[in-house]
Amino acid sequence: MALVLTLAAVLWGIGVVMGAPIRVRMVMLAVLWAAVVALHLVFPDGHALRLATGGQAAPWLIFGGGSGLVLLYRAGLRWLRGRAARMGGAQCRHPKERGAFSETELNRYARHIVLREIGGKGQKRLKNAKVLVIGAGGLGSPVLLYLAAAGVGVIGVIDDDEVDNSNLQRQVIHPDAAIGMPKVFSAQKAMEAQNPFVQVRPYHRRLTAELARDLFAEYDLILDGTDNFATRYLANEAAVHAGKPLISGALSQWEGQLSVFDPAQAGPCYQCVFPQAPAPGLAPSCAEAGVIGPLPGVIGTMMAVEAVKLITGAGALLRGEMLIYDALWGETRKITLKKRTDCPVCGETG
Repeated sequence: MALVLTLAAVLWGIGVVMGAPIRVRMVMLAVLWAAVVALHLVFPDGHALRLATGGQAAPWLIFGGGSGLVLLYRAGLRWLRGRAARMGGAQCRHPKERGAFSETELNRYARHIVLREIGGKGQKRLKNAKVLVIGAGGLGSPVLLYLAAAGVGVIGVIDDDEVDNSNLQRQVIHPDAAIGMPKVFSAQKAMEAQNPFVQVRPYHRRLTAELARDLFAEYDLILDGTDNFATRYLANEAAVHAGKPLISGALSQWEGQLSVFDPAQAGPCYQCVFPQAPAPGLAPSCAEAGVIGPLPGVIGTMMAVEAVKLITGAGALLRGEMLIYDALWGETRKITLKKRTDCPVCGETG
């Protein structure tokens, strides 16, 4: 074994001295490996040369196969990066232009690009997408972080609240040092630190009907992570009128739920499922009833997954379905949602 390693080092050193390209040096090592394997296959057991080179062919065959797989994987990655670069930069050459990818971005999103359901085209759609997130709290924290990490080109976030010490048990986008800072600016700082290739648009204000009408028109997709029914109904109505899909999540103590409301694609809207807000006290807020810390991370991450699927066209969306997760008992279930013809927002009378 030591003999072969010494010969390999000598061959590599000769290649370096002669200025041979790495590819040529790799070929020299491959020839040495083939010679060692052939030696083990030709000479009988116990031969001096076989004993000097490990005694068996099996370790060399395993080593060669492993090395071949590594080289094949690297070649595949180079091919995928080149293909993604051609697809993403065919129409624009400057890496800062929308739709083009820099080398750093290609490396960052490589695990997306190798997914058959996303690929280079899907990653380009993410880069060209504009997504608005309502709320930078428990649900908004994982949504915003994962959309930024996924490479969504423009991410808007609207919230009029400031970071409070009581938020930090679950709102993981905000650090302790951000207490007292507007949540949208704290979130923007975290997102830009995570991925400098995305554009973050913070809106430090409360969502109103007038603002929603103009704001929703600028985005392709809306995600609602708020914790009050008034804002949910407002966001739903504005999304329906703008023809934009709405991904909505909700939490209560140990249970969370999410769905994709998209009447433009024959699905129900939020008000189809919840015709009116519950009476006061029947649906207490997280501040009143409490919520287990990791639960917003679970539901918010699922919302981000649905957003990526919707933008890239991958998989089956939770359109017309609601996913319910019970963290206390580790159970999930889905229920079918129906569009109501008498819905005042998206129905025939809406």
